[in-house]
Amino acid sequence: MSEVRQKASKAQSSVPQLNRLNTEQKNKALLAMANALIAESESIISANAEDLERGREQGTPESMLDRLSLNKERIAGIAEGLRQIAELPDPVGEVLESFTRPDGLHIEKLRVPIGLIGIIYEARPNVTVDAAGLCLKTGNAVLLRGGSSALSSNRKIVEVLHQALAKTDLPPDALQLVEDANRSSVDEMLKLNGLLDVIIPRGGASLIRNVVANATVPVIETGAGICHTYVDESADPVMAAEIAINAKAQRPSVCNSMETLLLHAAYAEQHLPALAEQFREANVSLKGCDTTRRLVPDAIPVTEEDYATEYNDYILNIRVVRNLEEAMNHIATYGTKHSECIVTRDTAHAERFLHDVDAAAVYHNASTRFTDGFEFGYGAEIGISTQKLHARGPMGLPALTSTKYRITGNGQIRQ
Repeated sequence: MSEVRQKASKAQSSVPQLNRLNTEQKNKALLAMANALIAESESIISANAEDLERGREQGTPESMLDRLSLNKERIAGIAEGLRQIAELPDPVGEVLESFTRPDGLHIEKLRVPIGLIGIIYEARPNVTVDAAGLCLKTGNAVLLRGGSSALSSNRKIVEVLHQALAKTDLPPDALQLVEDANRSSVDEMLKLNGLLDVIIPRGGASLIRNVVANATVPVIETGAGICHTYVDESADPVMAAEIAINAKAQRPSVCNSMETLLLHAAYAEQHLPALAEQFREANVSLKGCDTTRRLVPDAIPVTEEDYATEYNDYILNIRVVRNLEEAMNHIATYGTKHSECIVTRDTAHAERFLHDVDAAAVYHNASTRFTDGFEFGYGAEIGISTQKLHARGPMGLPALTSTKYRITGNGQIRQ
C-alpha cells in the first residue's frame, strides 16, 4: 500500500473517535499543540534551516524564502493562531434551522464535520499548523501534502503536534502528513474517492489548476491573488500612498498583496512621480503603461502578460485609467476574484465599486492585505476561497462543516 493511501486510511479510521469528542476536549488538544510548538521552537527552527539552505542552493527567490522562513516570532504567531481557534465558538452541532411540519415531524438542520479533508499546499509551513487546527476543531481528520521545499519543517512540526496530541483525548492519527515529495503523491490524492471527502489546494495558480482539472475528489477552489488597488480622482493622497505601499510591500509574497495599481489620470498627473519614489524606497520595481512611463521614465514597459501575472515579489504594474469604469473593466479582465480595493472620497464611486466588482473581498479605503483569517477574527484560515459554492473568502471554522438533517417523528408514514 502506498504512503498516501496508508495515511489516508489511518486518518479516516480516526474519524468516529474524533467525532465523539466535545468542544472542551478539542480545545484542550489545540492548546496542547500551541504549547508544544513554543516549547520546541528551537528544533523547528533547526529543521526549517535545512529547508532554507536547500532552497538557496536551488536558487529559490528571496520572496519565496521569506514565505518559507520560520523564527521564534513567527512560531509564536502560529501558536497564537491555535489559541484563537480554541477560543472561537465550535460550529459543530449548531442548529441552523428548526421547524415542525403539519404532520408533526420535527426537522432540524445542523452543522456536522465533513470527514477527512485533504490539503495540498506549497512553501508555507504555517499552513501545516493552521490546517491542522481548523480541521481538528471542526471534528475533521486531515491529510496534509506540503511542498517539497518545506518538507523538513513540516515533518518536524507534525512530529511535535503528534507528541502533544498523544497526551490528549484527540487521536493523533487524525493528523497525517504525506512525506513523499514526488508529483505522483499529489496525483494519487486527487483520486482518493472513498477516503477523502474533499480536497483544498492552497498555493500558486499552476497547483490550483492541476487540482481543479484532475481531481475526482470534490474540490474547494482557492484562488491565485492578482489583486488591484484603484486610486480614484478624489482620493486623499496620503491615505492612498499608505494603502498602496502597504498592499504591495508589507509582505509581497502572499496572495493578498497588490500586483497592479490603477490610477485615475488626474490623480496620476499630480501624484504619481512622488508615489513612484516611495515605491523605490520600498525596493519595489515598477512596470507601467505609456502614461506611467511618461511620468516615471525609469519604469519598465508593462505587457498584457504582466497584468495576468501573480508576482509574489517586489514588482508592481501601474496603469493609468480614465475613470472608474475603465478601472473596473481592467479588474474584470485580469483579476482572480480574490481581493480588490478602491481608495476614494466619493461615496457613490465607492458604493458602485463595492457592489459591482466580483471578488471574494472588496475594500474601500483599506489595504487588501487584510484578507486573512487571522485578521478577520477566525484565528487562522484554511485558504481564501475564490469560488462561489459552499464557501467564499477566508475559510474559517464554519466553512469546514457540512450539514445534516435530523428528523424526529412519532410513527408518521408517508401516504
